[in-house]
Formats: sequence, structure tokens, C-alpha cells
Amino acid sequence: MKYKRVLLKLSGEALMGHQKYGIDSDVLSSYAQDIKSIVSAKCQLAIVIGGGNIYRGVQSEKSGFDRVQGDHMGMLATIINGMALQSALESLDIETRLQTAIRMEQIAEPYIRRRAIRHLEKNRVVIFGGGTGNPYFTTDTAAALRAVEIEADTILKGTRVDGVYSSDPEKDENATKFDNISFDKAYELDLKIMDLTAFTLCKENKLPINVFNMNEKGNLLKVCEGKQVGTLINL
Repeated sequence: MKYKRVLLKLSGEALMGHQKYGIDSDVLSSYAQDIKSIVSAKCQLAIVIGGGNIYRGVQSEKSGFDRVQGDHMGMLATIINGMALQSALESLDIETRLQTAIRMEQIAEPYIRRRAIRHLEKNRVVIFGGGTGNPYFTTDTAAALRAVEIEADTILKGTRVDGVYSSDPEKDENATKFDNISFDKAYELDLKIMDLTAFTLCKENKLPINVFNMNEKGNLLKVCEGKQVGTLINL
């Protein structure tokens, strides 16, 4: 394996499958199978998952909530997704721990960096819920922060497209794909890979980002093995 410890960032929307909201059990099961393949290969794995399939904080102002209240609702949505993923993984006999940035001891452990690292060393999958625990920060930023804290080798950003393109490949048929791109070049081209806070955190800590299609069976293992899948962003 090329990477010993990775952080996988998944969007909440990915869990919807073809539904309009909520969690598609088939997608959840497929992700769990892919995750099992890298856990079996002894790659230490942490996961941050979004909550957009349930609630988005940025929608809150349209719904009549203030932004802070809405963001807290979004954080709780990420914990619901984390619990669903935990159940799917444990049904495959994968040891997991769910840690949350918001304390809720009856449901999950509070996030403690040293404890998270210890779980990883024991080959347990650690799911980080609740974002950073603060409003105005996305789950991309939470992923970058946790990856730096646990000293991950890379962030794996699982998406529905097969890498980073010069423009949206779903809208522009002339979009070209990058196999490798530097942080500076991505800044220059204004590519929307992660939000600016997360992206800057990765650059400053020399933490590479792998963007790949999570819906393609086997891609997760290939990325961890160092095969050319998707796009690698580094210095």
C-alpha cells in the first residue's frame, strides 16, 4: 500500500443515490464493501461525511433560521450519516468508532485526538461527525483539520466524477481532466476542489488530496495502492 493512514471525505449527497433526500441503503452497502477492502489491506482509515442529504446550513436563511442555528442542524445531520455508515461497516464485521465534535456521550465518543489515533493504530475505522463543532465551517474544512491532526498521509475526496477538470464535465463537454495539479495552479484556475479554508490548510501542511470517483467499484483500493486514479493535488 502506498498510504498507511488516510482520511476519506464523502459528501452527504452521495448517500442519496437516485433519491431526492435521505440515505440509499444500496449506496451505503457499496461504500461499506469498498471500505472493507482497504481495511483488510491494513490501511488505517478515518472518515468525514457531509450532511447535505439531510440538511444544509447554507439553506437555513431561506428557511427562516439564522445561519448559526442552521449550521448546527447540519452538524447533527453529519452525525446521523456517521451512525448509518457505522452500522453498515459493523454489519461487515469492521470495528468502528464514531467520534463527534459536539458532545453526545450516549451516541458516540467525544473527539479526542490521541484516542482517535489509538483507534487507527488498532485498525479501527474512525468516523468523525459534527464537522469542526463550529458554525461557518464546512465538512471539507473538518476533513482537512482532522487529517492534519491525525497525521494522515493524504485526503481521499470521493466524488461522483473521476477527478478534477478544467470546468464542470457534467456541463462542459470540452472540459479537460488533470492527472496531477499543484495547489498553486488549482488556485490560479479557480478550481472548486474544496472550499478555500480547507484547501489552504492542506497546502500549508503539505497534505496531498486525491480526488476520484467513489461510485466506481474498486477505486478506493486502487487510490490507496498508489495507482493512477482520478487527480492528485500536491505541492
